[in-house]
Amino acid sequence: MSRRPLALALALALPSAANATDLMQTYELARAGDTTLSIAESTRLIDKEGAVQARALLLPQITGSAGYDLTHSSRPGNPTGDGKSRSYGASLSQTIFDWSRIADLRGQRAISQAADYDLASANNDLITRTSAAYFNVLIGIESLAAAETNEAASKKQFDYAQKRLDVGLAPITDVHEARAQYDSARANTILARNSLDDSYRALAEITGQPISGLKGLPDDFRPELPAEQNAQAWVDRAVEQNPDLKSAQYVLESAQHGVSSARAGHYPTLSFRGAYSNGTDWDSVPGTLSQDGEGYNWGVTLTVPIFSGGATQSGVRQALAQRDRASDGLEQTRRALIRNTSNAYQALVAGVSEVEARRLAVVSAQSALDASQVGLEVGTRTVLDVLQNQRTLFQAQVEYAQARYNFLQNRLLLEQAAGTLDGADVQDVNRLLTADAEARLSSQPVSQ
Repeated sequence: MSRRPLALALALALPSAANATDLMQTYELARAGDTTLSIAESTRLIDKEGAVQARALLLPQITGSAGYDLTHSSRPGNPTGDGKSRSYGASLSQTIFDWSRIADLRGQRAISQAADYDLASANNDLITRTSAAYFNVLIGIESLAAAETNEAASKKQFDYAQKRLDVGLAPITDVHEARAQYDSARANTILARNSLDDSYRALAEITGQPISGLKGLPDDFRPELPAEQNAQAWVDRAVEQNPDLKSAQYVLESAQHGVSSARAGHYPTLSFRGAYSNGTDWDSVPGTLSQDGEGYNWGVTLTVPIFSGGATQSGVRQALAQRDRASDGLEQTRRALIRNTSNAYQALVAGVSEVEARRLAVVSAQSALDASQVGLEVGTRTVLDVLQNQRTLFQAQVEYAQARYNFLQNRLLLEQAAGTLDGADVQDVNRLLTADAEARLSSQPVSQ
């Protein structure tokens, strides 16, 4: 499917990059602007022309020619003379039997089929690349928000420790420790902001333009597994439908036809040929006249190869090695597909429990922080206890964000492995993204 009509539609529907606020709109922009997909489309067109060219060698070959010559002769004992001649003609050749060209055509048709699946795989890869870049931005936003909160809390504890020191209620070591934690929190905020900036740029690299106003998961998100499936069912579907595996199968088929083509170097070929010619000569030598000529010829030619210096046998050995390489490549792709599909399903299953566990970890860390804050006020806890709990909460928030968006990414990766990934899957994930992700950030801008 050409992306040019889609690009036109997007130009009308999305007048500016700032309007792309969710995953589906971002994916549509990537469809129109991603250079990797554009290269895949061009590669498909290149591969498909191979079948056209191979077929052309089995069709009639017609050529025409026309000529006009001037001659001059001067020899001792003969009069000097000038002459002119003109000629035109046409020739026709048609292959009747050439097994090498027939096998080449079949091999190129298999490559053409593989090219279709390669493009389908590139489209699927675009979905997962776009979603990964999109989710990385969302993770970066939540990480930066957590880092800013952690920095503000660390600053508060540092100020509190300084005041207690001023009135003689805390040792200087508490102030130094609080200052160290505050400086570390500031550094984490800087790193988080830089990481988010790079994530924005990585997303823009795919879409071709800056993206802002992203939608994220709401706080009450609860992951769910696909219904009526198990690991083996997903593996079976992947082996049956995965475009990478289909492409490898057609590459092997093409290599098998390549062996037939190489062996055809030992076989005779049969072809038909025909030609027509017409010419006239004018000679200025006294006593000579102009001459006209016209002729036809046609016939059948049988060509029998006898000896080629060993090139044919070498070509057969080379084709056999290429076939074996394609066969091993197919088996390698199949094994990797089985492993990756099973792993993607297990990661999705584990992701459900992980997201819930990470959520509870955030709740527990927040409760521990609140309790230590109360304990600090009544004298049962120290500033160091509060700072430690603050760090734990910060880490828990980052890991919770990663777990949630990794679950969504694994969901798309599983569909990709199964060969069923399409725009509808993107839309399903997109429906889950309802929150304004960038609202979590402080007023400090993040470059995009």
